[in-house]
Amino acid sequence: MSDQKPNRKNALGRGLGALLEDSPAKNKPTEILPEVAKTGIFEISLEEIQVNPYQPRIHFDKDALQELAESIKVQGIIQPITVRKLAPNEYQLISGERRFQASKLAGLTQIPAYVRTANDQQMLEMALIENIQRENLNALEIAHSYQRLLAECNLKQEELGDRVGKNRTTVNNYLRLLKLPPTIQAAIRDQQLFMGHARALINVEDVEKQLAIFKKAVEEELSVRKVEALVKALNEGKQEKETSQKGLDHVRKYEINKIQQRLASHFGTKVALKADEKNRGEIKIPFNSATDLNRILEILEII
Repeated sequence: MSDQKPNRKNALGRGLGALLEDSPAKNKPTEILPEVAKTGIFEISLEEIQVNPYQPRIHFDKDALQELAESIKVQGIIQPITVRKLAPNEYQLISGERRFQASKLAGLTQIPAYVRTANDQQMLEMALIENIQRENLNALEIAHSYQRLLAECNLKQEELGDRVGKNRTTVNNYLRLLKLPPTIQAAIRDQQLFMGHARALINVEDVEKQLAIFKKAVEEELSVRKVEALVKALNEGKQEKETSQKGLDHVRKYEINKIQQRLASHFGTKVALKADEKNRGEIKIPFNSATDLNRILEILEII
């Protein structure tokens, strides 16, 4: 009998799946294995897992996914994915799609997973919340996730804040991103802009000016502070213009009223005077009879 001990070092380096390679249960992927029964982790065949239709992440960086796959080849799956059981040998992802996709690229056939029981709404809520908390989502993906939690899970903003560990103001700031033009939203998605840039741009009401500042920010790679300064200058200029215009309107109104009073006194009847910013308008002099009309015409020296 040989005294040589089995070499398990490489198996440890390759993750949980490698530790179980010699298990008699390896051909029964949907069965709880003795080694993992206490932790509630299953070894499930990748072919038995469906992707998550409620996945908040839409775009996966190919290079980052390949890097994760290379890491999995060496280290194995460090954190199990989470799935729900649909039927015998049929599962659906709740969270961990990056690990799931990277495992396929790494050539794995099985993956460790926590199995939960959930209906569609619970599935959606768990998927969104777990991904928001665990994955490196961009600001727009978080905003869409928040919106879905509010709309499809019937949560209020206060409840949503409690679920994701954020205050109402933070939640609202993300939701406001969805009001930005599609061009700016795409830039946030592609990480050309950060959350700070977007929050500043939200405060520009005029879409054309908003897009102009956005274009300048991207082309010149402006910092968040510089974008905030541009927006502040724009809004302060607008306020000064509005204040100045209100002052002019007040003076104009006073002058028009004064002229109306003089005309009414001159013709002995109520006179309506209207004028726009370009000093175009009209004067209306009402009369009540032919005699009254002749009186006004005499004043005008027409007859």
